[in-house]
Amino acid sequence: MKKCSFGIRGLLVLSAAMSVAASDWPQWRGPERNGISRETGLLKEWPKDGPKLLWKVSAAGRGYATPAVVGERLYLLGNDGLDDEFVQALEVKDGKRVWQTRLGKVGNPRQQPNFPAARSTPTVEGEFLYALGSDGDLACVELGTGKVRWQKNLRTDFGGKPGNWAYSESPLIDGDSLLCTPGGSTATLVALNKNTGEVIWKRALPEGDEAAYASAIIVEVGGVKQYVQLLQKGLVGAEAKTGRFLWRYGKPVSRYGANIPTPLTSDGYIYSAAAGTGGGVVKLKVNGGTVEPEQVYFESKFPTAIGGAVKIGDFLYGTTAEALLCAEFATGQVKWEDRALGAASLCYADGRLYLHGENGEVGLVEPGPESYRQKGRFTPPDQPKHANEMEKAWAYPVVANGRLYIRDHGMLWCYDVKAARS
Repeated sequence: MKKCSFGIRGLLVLSAAMSVAASDWPQWRGPERNGISRETGLLKEWPKDGPKLLWKVSAAGRGYATPAVVGERLYLLGNDGLDDEFVQALEVKDGKRVWQTRLGKVGNPRQQPNFPAARSTPTVEGEFLYALGSDGDLACVELGTGKVRWQKNLRTDFGGKPGNWAYSESPLIDGDSLLCTPGGSTATLVALNKNTGEVIWKRALPEGDEAAYASAIIVEVGGVKQYVQLLQKGLVGAEAKTGRFLWRYGKPVSRYGANIPTPLTSDGYIYSAAAGTGGGVVKLKVNGGTVEPEQVYFESKFPTAIGGAVKIGDFLYGTTAEALLCAEFATGQVKWEDRALGAASLCYADGRLYLHGENGEVGLVEPGPESYRQKGRFTPPDQPKHANEMEKAWAYPVVANGRLYIRDHGMLWCYDVKAARS
């Protein structure tokens, strides 16, 4: 197995410019789209029955989407039946709804099995949020009122072609640009003016490619800012200014069509994974005016579950279909795996991993290469009924402003995870 050195600083992750506090969670996977919260002063261990439940909501709408949390409000997608997918604002203090705005119908192109539900996390920037419905309805919405400023549809406006389970991407804001992935042979990627919805550029791969279920990230290599996205046929990198495709890597490609986890970057390297296939790391090499992805390793056992992965220090954490796994990021060497919670989504805050198991359980784990160290585990009350045995609790956990948010379809729980002041 090839080992890579992380001394080179040629690749920097650029977070979208957000007028938010350090402890907010303004978009998919947090402030820098890497699953890491900037929060501090949190509980290091939970009581036997879990942290204090502050409130719960039972009518958040069906969906696998996670909330964006900024200041005193959280923003969340949901749906009520197949004709009404919506974005809503709730009060952080008690979960009461402030406003609700319809985006469109629920996407249901070729779903096998049938999982029609809201998927995307809204992106909050300035006085607006940007939300993408599962049928491709993209909207810029006023935070204060829920009024739609502009709206597009990725299917009808750009000839979009989503994967089997509809659109799941969370819009990426980069300065005045909004990036999204219609997919297909007309506009594989498109950049819009976030203020007006007007097209800045649109680009299609020569052979086309369906949108997958990941969200794009921003990186810079060789002095050129680019957007990296996981499509159905693998990873791509596109120049941010023009949309010109710079490189392509034909992995990971799920044999189930489930290219789901958002790519993860660190010090010149990109980790990506897909269900049933595995995960691995590539290095982006600059040669003159070209960028080439060089595979460092690819392992079938690596974290591939819907719940993504995080990198803490030199180690990668994520789940397979059965277990939480810790591996050395540079080499792919597995340090340990534990089946206590099974497949789960996760995030990291203040020295702890927060996990939301597909079985509905919630766990707190101290990361480290030595062993699995559980610091708390509980099941939120009033678990929702799933449509069938294949449907799981797929929403990611969110930590913001001393609170832990767990969502499973119509249920949304808010827990106090602040440590007591000494």
